[in-house]
Amino acid sequence: MGYHSIIYIFLFLPVCLLAYQLAPEKWRGRVLLAFSWIFFYLLSGKLLVYLLGTTLLTHCIGIWLTLLKTEEAKAVEGMDRKQKKVIKAEYQKKGRRVLILGILILLGVLGYLKYFDFFTVNLSHLFGHPVLEGWRPEKLLMPIGISFYTLQAIGYMTDVYWGTIQAETEIWRTALFLGFFPQIMEGPIARYSDVADTLYTGKPLEYRNVVDGYVRIFWGLFKKMVIADRMALMVNQVFDHYADYHGAVILTAAIGYVIQLYMEFSGCMDIIIGSGKLFGICLPENFRQPFCAKNPSEFWRRWHISLSFWFREYVYIPLGGNHVTISRNIVNLLIVWMLTGMWHGAAWNFIVWGIYYGVVLVLEKYVWGAIVDRWPSVLQHIYALVLVLVGWVFFFSPSLGAALRYLFAMVGGGAGFASKEVFFVILTHWLFYLLAVIGSTTLGSRMLRAVLNVSENHTVRTVITLVVFFGMLVISVAYLIADTYNPFLYFNF
Repeated sequence: MGYHSIIYIFLFLPVCLLAYQLAPEKWRGRVLLAFSWIFFYLLSGKLLVYLLGTTLLTHCIGIWLTLLKTEEAKAVEGMDRKQKKVIKAEYQKKGRRVLILGILILLGVLGYLKYFDFFTVNLSHLFGHPVLEGWRPEKLLMPIGISFYTLQAIGYMTDVYWGTIQAETEIWRTALFLGFFPQIMEGPIARYSDVADTLYTGKPLEYRNVVDGYVRIFWGLFKKMVIADRMALMVNQVFDHYADYHGAVILTAAIGYVIQLYMEFSGCMDIIIGSGKLFGICLPENFRQPFCAKNPSEFWRRWHISLSFWFREYVYIPLGGNHVTISRNIVNLLIVWMLTGMWHGAAWNFIVWGIYYGVVLVLEKYVWGAIVDRWPSVLQHIYALVLVLVGWVFFFSPSLGAALRYLFAMVGGGAGFASKEVFFVILTHWLFYLLAVIGSTTLGSRMLRAVLNVSENHTVRTVITLVVFFGMLVISVAYLIADTYNPFLYFNF
């Protein structure tokens, strides 16, 4: 039951809304938690135990850290300034040990499930014989969403340690924060302080929230089913046989893949954020027109915002951020981006992709960034899109060698560059490219506002809104019924 399935949109969500509305206000948060666990169980079955274990550990670490802070406050009563400093330093060390314990357990579970095979296979190749053979059960599966809720749990514990939030005393509240069903599979990776104000209110459903939520859901479904999945047909055909095509066609397919990935992932976020909006819960935005960026740094402030924010707040800044020497800052950037690549998957292509962006951002910061800033705006956009496109080639390629061969073919190194085929590809997919341009820039929102506000009459505007969004819904559902199941690309992470 994916977010774009008929069961989720037309059965699960309505039943959850009805149960939520009928429940007493103080029990509505628990109703959401029950449906969240049901949703996760339907997706992963007994693997729900990993989410429950993460919840219990996160809650206990938060309480433990709070108890240490309480003990510290009592211990320093009546002491002079020098004595207080010594006691606080002692308790800070204790708190740090508790936090590290919680982080190591969470990362240990994630690492064993997600990366054990990767490391053992590569170590076996390195040493020429099997390494750690038999240490992993053959049928051990990785729970859906573990990469997302693990980071969210670490962020929660760290914020409690830093004192920026108070630890929850009721475990159901911690459980709802980590397991809220719309975001459990693909994020966004929320910070506790960003969602706490709306997550536990238990307010009754509001007409405006329901309308806005479903409008967002319908738009996300349209992006996934009508644009991304149609684009995928052409992309997969070229990717599977790229050696048979000219460079221009391969380049067109690579651009198509970027469009497919953006429309899928941002469409998924629209469905997720819209689902939260139905209940009046505000989840953080994860995209802000990334293709309008003028450089790769800006691109990553606009793409998968919650992940970039997490690595900045909980890895980059604790390593020293910008307040270190140039050499140390370069190392910090490379560490952050290598970890970002590894987070996406246990394969060399993701690690290379992460290192690629680390190197690009280092060079941009210390070598050519000031020069690019003086270029005309159009050239800056082209510069950003070219580097981003090359990055995605490393991302989707199964190996470094495959990525280099694809890039070589893309510039005409195989069958040449120019070809009449590219015109056929563009002409047969022009509508999807046009919709992608409209949907990924400010042009789309401006056009939509212009259409919806074409009349000053409220009734006319309401009718136009219904026609536009129900039209998108009908088209999306038609494709949804006709297609075989095609999960979101980011579902794999």
